[in-house]
Formats: sequence, structure tokens, C-alpha cells
Amino acid sequence: MCQGAAFASADDPTTLMFELQRGDRPILISMPHLGTQIPESLRAGFSDVACAVPDTDWYVDRLWSFAHGVSVIKPHCSRYVIDLNRPSDDQSLYPGQVTTGLCPTETFDGVALYRPGCEPDAAAIQSRVEHYWLPYHQALQAELSRLRERFGAVLLIDAHSIKSQVPRLFAGQLWDINVGTNDSQTLSPTLEQALMDRLALQSNYSYVLNGRFKGGYITRHYGRPDQRQYAVQFELSQRRYMDEASGVYQAGPAAALQSVLSAVFDALQKSLLELV
Repeated sequence: MCQGAAFASADDPTTLMFELQRGDRPILISMPHLGTQIPESLRAGFSDVACAVPDTDWYVDRLWSFAHGVSVIKPHCSRYVIDLNRPSDDQSLYPGQVTTGLCPTETFDGVALYRPGCEPDAAAIQSRVEHYWLPYHQALQAELSRLRERFGAVLLIDAHSIKSQVPRLFAGQLWDINVGTNDSQTLSPTLEQALMDRLALQSNYSYVLNGRFKGGYITRHYGRPDQRQYAVQFELSQRRYMDEASGVYQAGPAAALQSVLSAVFDALQKSLLELV
């Protein structure tokens, strides 16, 4: 049976930082860019554009809602407050490419997120690391450890989505399903093959392994196959389940995408259980 817990910010008890639902399967789904809140204590410094949180991974919790019985961790605060999928020292995950940082100052399209002179300094960033980033990662690691101890192995699915076209970040139109395993370093060969074999059985969605998105900090840091702790990132094109212009969720297209994700999930789960 699943058990849930909610965690508030130490410096602002009214701000719910994240929720953790503890499941009874050896799988944890992380949704680090699902949050939309900007705490009142920080809101005055953000621009009007930022307060609309346009770069949110919209509806990924609905997309993965078929995965009953698994553990799920999801934040309430926006990635604009702090990006939980970046290292706390803000080292680039994609050297030489345009990307967003730990406390981004621009949207994906290059629009300012802060009012002039209100960008966070080093002390403000460190405060956000301590109050938002660190608790999320401590809870994530603790849950992975709990599941691995119980089952002998654990799989972390890092769930994301993004607009199909973001010229500043990548050329052209993004693949529908982008699978990241940091060049096959975060999954066992067996798990990765099971995943890709299942994707190959469908023809309605384009897909790629370790293309533009190879997996962010969460996938790279927590994917430790030598410790039977596996990780994979799914970056989904938003055009396949929502209207990107209006932001409206499209139930029909979403259900079709869910059927593919569910089949991939089942293949991963079956392969994982054969390893434990």
C-alpha cells in the first residue's frame, strides 16, 4: 500500500516543497520540473513572465498516472526557484551547448526571469540549495535506498516533458520520446535493451536514445548499475499530449501516448524483476 508525505520549507513553512508517495514496487518516479509555485518570499523579484512558469513540464503526473503502486516524488516549487535536475555546484551537464542553470535567469526562449537587479547572488543561491534542493535529494536518495534494500534492486524513472520546438536549446522539432541513459551508463544493458525493444514495436511516435537529452543530474547521479540502482530519463514532446499554444491537456492524444509509456513501463518492470 502506498503512503504519502508532504514536506514544507524550513524557511517558509507555508511553502510545500515536495510530496513523496511511498510505493510497494522497486520503482521510483521523479518529476523534478512539475512544480509551478514561486514562494511569496521570492515572488517580488521575479518578472511577470516568470510567474506564469512557461517552462514547466506540464501534466507529467497525469501522463504517468497509470503506474500504480510505485513511489513518486514531485516538487511544488517551480524550476525557476531552483532546478532540482542540476548539480548543486551548477556545473554544466552539456558543455558547449546552451542550457539552463541551477537558478536560471532566463526562460528557454531567453526572456528575463527577474526584475532588473533582482537576480539571486551567490548567497541567495546557496540558501535555495539548502532549503529546496538538498531536502528533495535527501528524500529521493532515502527512498531509493529503502526500495533497493527491500527488493535488491531499484529503478528510477525521471519524468520530463518540453515543447517540441525550442530553437535556443535544439534545432528543428524534437523527437516524440527522448530516452536518456547518459550514453548507456545509468541502466544495465538488459534494461536498456528491453526498453528500446518495446519502443521499436510501435510506429506512432518517433524516439531516440541519448540524443539531445542524455539525462540530467538526477539520472546521471543516481544511476549506479554497479550498485543495482538504475536510472533513465524520459523527455516527452508536449505536442503529443497537449496543445502547446493554449496549454490545454488533450485527453485523446494523451491516452494514446500513455498506452505506449505503459507498455514500456511494463517491459522495464518485467526486466527489473528478473534481475532481483
